[in-house]
Amino acid sequence: MWNDIARDISKATGAPFVVESTHTVGGGCINTAYRIEGSRKSFFVKVNSPERLPMFEAEAAGLAEILESDTVRVPRPICFGAAKSESWLVLEHLDLRDAGKGSMRELGRRLARMHRVTTERFGWKRDNAIGATPQVNTLRESWIDFWREYRLGYQLALAAENGYRGELQRLGERLMGKLSLFFTEYKPLPSLLHGDLWSGNAGFLASGAPIIFDPAVYYGDREADIAMTELFGGFPAEFYSSYREEFAIDVNYGKRKNLYNLYHVLNHLNLFGGGYGAQAERLLNRLLADV
Repeated sequence: MWNDIARDISKATGAPFVVESTHTVGGGCINTAYRIEGSRKSFFVKVNSPERLPMFEAEAAGLAEILESDTVRVPRPICFGAAKSESWLVLEHLDLRDAGKGSMRELGRRLARMHRVTTERFGWKRDNAIGATPQVNTLRESWIDFWREYRLGYQLALAAENGYRGELQRLGERLMGKLSLFFTEYKPLPSLLHGDLWSGNAGFLASGAPIIFDPAVYYGDREADIAMTELFGGFPAEFYSSYREEFAIDVNYGKRKNLYNLYHVLNHLNLFGGGYGAQAERLLNRLLADV
């Protein structure tokens, strides 16, 4: 595998590269990750089974989409490929640190600028993945239809296939029939989204510059990104205050926050099971009570 990866890196960079050392990097649950070194360079490599190559191709395209926006820095994709028993994605290696003074404020500002990058329709030019789950990004004119069909509807159908039926499905069907009630006055624009933005997918350079990574890119309501930053522990207050200074958030965001986070809770149910089913039902009941 390493010879194949070295060949791909050499071709992509136009400079000879030989793998001299490999170091396993922890933190992920979907892929095996490595830092590889050689020829006085280092790269970050994700490895999975060969059928996962389209997932890596989509991730590289998502990173390139954010790079093109010139707003928030992401690891630059180098190359991807597959052999008989593995597929891989090679990225720029970045030495990430904890947030320094002002780092979270800068992340809030830069994310707001990324969200100002918009397009005409909701979705994206290709499907990708949210974790290991396929994420459908078929372009739609209506955000409500997009969220109903390709986000909540998709995850609920997958949950039913995985044996999570009964009350979860009953509540889910009720909610999907009432989605328009969350958007009576608020009309979201199709903003460039990271798509999977929680604290584990952000880091900082020694300079304090923020980095985001592991995206599930599409164009959608920017509140979906903000909502997820609050889901698993949340970001500090200065992140949200600087975001709002750059790009004000609608006063009724709090009503839609759980609607957007329900997608990720359902995805975690489908990926990991456990207590996520009860959490999803609590969110569904809360959302139905709000309308």
